[in-house]
Amino acid sequence: MKLTVRQISSTALMAAVICILSPIAIPLAGQVPVSLATLAVMLTGGLLGPYLGTLAVLIYLLLGGIGLPVFAGWTGGFALLFGMTGGYLFGYLPLAFLTGLAAEKMKHPGDWKILTAGMIAGTAVLYLLGTFWFMKYTGMDLAASLAACVIPFLPGDCLKMIVTCILVPRLMPAAQKITV
Repeated sequence: MKLTVRQISSTALMAAVICILSPIAIPLAGQVPVSLATLAVMLTGGLLGPYLGTLAVLIYLLLGGIGLPVFAGWTGGFALLFGMTGGYLFGYLPLAFLTGLAAEKMKHPGDWKILTAGMIAGTAVLYLLGTFWFMKYTGMDLAASLAACVIPFLPGDCLKMIVTCILVPRLMPAAQKITV
C-alpha cells in the first residue's frame, strides 16, 4: 500500500491527537484508569478509516512502547505495553479498525447507527482481549476481572461513543479532503 503525503500527514496528526488525549486519565480504585484514549482511538478510526486509523494507533503504541509518556497518566515503556493492562492497549488496534470500517460503510454522515455498531464491536474486542490478558497476568477470575476492568468503564465508553457520533460526521468532510 503506497501512501500519499496527505495520508501520511493525517495519520501522523491523528497519532499525535491520540498521544495528547490518552495521558489524560482519572485513576480508579482498581489499577486501570479512565482515560480519553478510547475516545481518541474511535475518532481516529472514524476519521481515517480502518487502515490509516489502525496505523495511527500502531504509531501511538510504538511511541509509548519506546518510553514516551503517552499512556494513561503520562506513562510509557514496554513494561506497560506488555504489563497487566497491555491487552487493553493492544485492543485499541481492533477498536480503530472496526470503528473505521463502520465509518466507511456509512451512507451519509449522519448515519450514527452504523458507526455506533462499529464502536460497540471494537470495544467488545478491546474488552475481550484486555480482560483475558489481565486475567492471565493477575490470576484473577473472570468475575473479578470484569468488575475491575470492564463494568466501571461502560458508562464512560458509552459517553465517548456519543461524542464520537457527534464529532465524526462534522469532521468527516474535512478528513476526507485530507486523506484522499
